[in-house]
Amino acid sequence: MPKLAERELLGQAYHVRLVEHLARAYAVHSPRSAMLNRRAARTLIDGGSHALRLIEPFPPRIVRARGAWVEDEDGHRILDFWQGHTANLLGHNPDVVTSALARAFEQGHGLQTGFTDQLEVETAEILCRQVGAERARFTTSGTLATLYAILLARAFTGRDLVLKVGGGWHGAQPWGLKGVTFRDDEGGFVGVDCDGLPRSVGDSVVVARFNDPQGLVDLFRRHGNRVACFLVEPFIGVGGYLPATREYLQTARDLTEHYGGLLIFDEVISGFRFRAGDAGAFYGVRPDLATFAKVMGGGMPVAAVCGRASVMALAGREGGGRVRFSGGTYSAHPASLLAAKAMMEHLVTHEAEIYLRLGELGDLARRTIEAAFASEGLYARCTGWGNEALPASSLARVVFPHEEGRVIDTPEQVHDPAVCDVVLGGEALQLALLLEDVHVVHGLGSVSAAHSEGEIALLGEACRRTARRFRAFL
Repeated sequence: MPKLAERELLGQAYHVRLVEHLARAYAVHSPRSAMLNRRAARTLIDGGSHALRLIEPFPPRIVRARGAWVEDEDGHRILDFWQGHTANLLGHNPDVVTSALARAFEQGHGLQTGFTDQLEVETAEILCRQVGAERARFTTSGTLATLYAILLARAFTGRDLVLKVGGGWHGAQPWGLKGVTFRDDEGGFVGVDCDGLPRSVGDSVVVARFNDPQGLVDLFRRHGNRVACFLVEPFIGVGGYLPATREYLQTARDLTEHYGGLLIFDEVISGFRFRAGDAGAFYGVRPDLATFAKVMGGGMPVAAVCGRASVMALAGREGGGRVRFSGGTYSAHPASLLAAKAMMEHLVTHEAEIYLRLGELGDLARRTIEAAFASEGLYARCTGWGNEALPASSLARVVFPHEEGRVIDTPEQVHDPAVCDVVLGGEALQLALLLEDVHVVHGLGSVSAAHSEGEIALLGEACRRTARRFRAFL
């Protein structure tokens, strides 16, 4: 048998034994969560309502959350680096948001009214000022925000083609459901990731490589006159927590302007994560539209599309209501906007100290993790380091490259099993760290302002013990 094939078979056997061992140990570690999962599966698909939370064999069931920590049904205090899908920049349930909500509820305000109010105006004014947009409209999720942004772009340009990045996640909406999953047998992020979509949806999405300016030029030469928009994250999330280069985003801006398409920044993750506003400002690139959610909502469901007045007008009377951007019953929900206003005002007021601190903690976490695994003889690397445009980040992913010294700077490298041990950096790492009462998703997730140097040290110790578990099965 060829050595490569033999190594692949040995690796598969190792992965199976390791994950089975971790799953058994976790079932013993968290029996109440296991029992509640069996109950949940009787009425909920797979026991819940968001696939990413439903880890196997079962997820921890949480009873309370505060700051950097959550507590589960089994009484474990768990150090959390997922932080509400990276939304909780200030940690779980920060006083700046919860106190504002508590006061509002006590005063008879906060639940749905079906009316507009001054709060909506004030929140939109803060958002537009901080991200340099002319107009905004609220909705309830990042998924809906990117959907509406694409509809606006297609209507404005009269074109049908959507260009997006391979590995980029833009929510479970039709044009976002291609090029998400890496398929090593097909050569990368190439396929449609959801059954039930019309064939025409897949045909109307073209997938580009992240941080590949020349590849972008080539795609626009082939398709530019049909491209309605290029949708891209300045800091790619699910694809591997990687910052875009200045050259890449500037090339995107130049090409969309030249060919008459729109540039859309998906800032659902990056917005208010690196500064009190958009990450695009670091690049000196102004998109036509941008989407925001997560951090800006302060832990409540709120999202927005912002951008050029001439494009946004298509959703209103001025543009004949050509795009049905209604936002949903709970768009501009009073409690959500109150949380968003309180959160954004706090971030604006304390911008200097909050973001400097987050960058330092992110770098400390990366150094600590890499050193912890190295001390036990395992080669691990973290993504999320800053670059010449974007400063140090509080987002990171742990990867296990097969080859020491390999630079990991594209989604393809992060997700290709020929480059990185994706099982070790995925389900195995998540389960092993849960046994140490540390919770991560996508290889880590995010550091919040509620984390401390002491908690980063605890993460390092947990990684050392995790490495020992892994080595026992090598």
